Amino acid sequence: MGQQTAMQGTTADAAEIARFGGLARDWWDPAGPMRPLHGMNALRVRWIAERARRAAGGIEGLALLDVGCGAGLAAEALARQGFSVLGIDASAALIEVAEAHATGQGLPLAYRTALPEDLAAEGLKVRVITALEVIEHVPDPAAFLRALGELLLPGGFLFLSTINRTIEALAVAKIGAEYVLRLLPRGTHDWRRFIRPAEMDRLLAGAGFRLADLAGMVFDPLSGRWRESRDLSVNYILMAAG
Repeated sequence: MGQQTAMQGTTADAAEIARFGGLARDWWDPAGPMRPLHGMNALRVRWIAERARRAAGGIEGLALLDVGCGAGLAAEALARQGFSVLGIDASAALIEVAEAHATGQGLPLAYRTALPEDLAAEGLKVRVITALEVIEHVPDPAAFLRALGELLLPGGFLFLSTINRTIEALAVAKIGAEYVLRLLPRGTHDWRRFIRPAEMDRLLAGAGFRLADLAGMVFDPLSGRWRESRDLSVNYILMAAG
């Protein structure tokens, strides 16, 4: 991505909203532009559900806010786990597709076109927040985390997944995924905006969070599936306590 185009007074980037909104119609195509998200979704959702279940003593009906939900890949899967999910995204086009895809499924799931600060202004508070593959696309990660902190109930939990800023990530998640294998549209990521785990820990602390768990997510070419790993060099997922 080139120059940031932060929307004044918000946690959003107008260029990123337009970029991902333009992919809305193909979001649910497992062979389409969101192919990597389709691949890692089962691992992300399982990892979140297992830890939320242990921390909260159960997840049936537990309110979860999915920030930057896109067209609902994780939101739908989390609702099937038993969470009561509200998915929000800054792109109206993505929310329209998400709502259409969820229609008739009877899931505990709702969507809104909104930013975190919109919900904070309304006084919304939830026990669990997810923001998956989002923080590397916001103009100010620290402000984004502070906005999420305002939405979390005391004792609540935040789950994030993102990409490490390493040479391995540049080769795999940027050059490999966008230019060699063409798993993602060119320009999807800006390597300079990837966040190292140590940097993330400091950002979380600055927003009032405590890092509680951390794991790598690695693609296994033999099985064709993503698996949890100690390798944090490219993709990683974390749980933070509020």
